[in-house]
Amino acid sequence: MINPVVQEAALDIAKAGAGIGAGLAAIGAGLGIGRLGAGATEGIARQPEAEAKIKGIAIILAAFVEGVALFAVVVTLLIAIA
Repeated sequence: MINPVVQEAALDIAKAGAGIGAGLAAIGAGLGIGRLGAGATEGIARQPEAEAKIKGIAIILAAFVEGVALFAVVVTLLIAIA
């Protein structure tokens, strides 16, 4: 049998880790989309005739980054709840 005090401390540490994980996921998504926007802007500046293609690809990639970030936040919140 696990000591209740130790078990409660372990749950507190898990919840703190989940909070840190959710924050890191949000920061990572922000950095990823920022770099994506910078690259797309630079690409459009270098080749204005490819603007529509670059914008389309950038939007799709931004959706993928947000999807991964949302998944990470959901997983960390599930860890915090459990």
